[in-house]
Amino acid sequence: MSKARRQFLEAGRIVRTHGVRGELVLEPWADSAEFLLGIEELYFDSQGQRPAGLKSSRTHKNRLLIRLCGVDTKEQGEALRSKVLYLDRDQVQLEPGRFFLEDLMGLRAVDGRTGQVYGRIAEVISTPANDVYRIVEESGEGEYLFPAVEHMIKEISIERGVAELLPIPGIFDGG
Repeated sequence: MSKARRQFLEAGRIVRTHGVRGELVLEPWADSAEFLLGIEELYFDSQGQRPAGLKSSRTHKNRLLIRLCGVDTKEQGEALRSKVLYLDRDQVQLEPGRFFLEDLMGLRAVDGRTGQVYGRIAEVISTPANDVYRIVEESGEGEYLFPAVEHMIKEISIERGVAELLPIPGIFDGG
């Protein structure tokens, strides 16, 4: 059973201004700042009721520099510091096999060979080598760290609410 998906997702946080003309530095909460370049609009709220008025965006040092309508001075930009901006998931086309982290949370983690249920994905930890799923048993008593590498994942189905895993021996032993 799939969970309800939020339409508007956190894109990042405004961390400071850049220059004196109101350009803002957005710390992206995505794989990269480049991922956000194709976004046509960002929002100040998680329901998409308050468009930010995105005029332009460009990457700079792993961050996104953005211009918003009505923000033309450093002082106007400073007033937006620490604001979280949201994106509309319909404006993003993910490559096959790529998912929004939020959509992975709560998926039932099962053995792709036997169907054994290990628990639910509670967190995705980003490491230099690969992401790691923190899987918590349904009882809440045990947890496991599972390397999210392609050859150890049979299928992820957001629609069915399941991550079918192909674990090596030892990962789920002794919770």
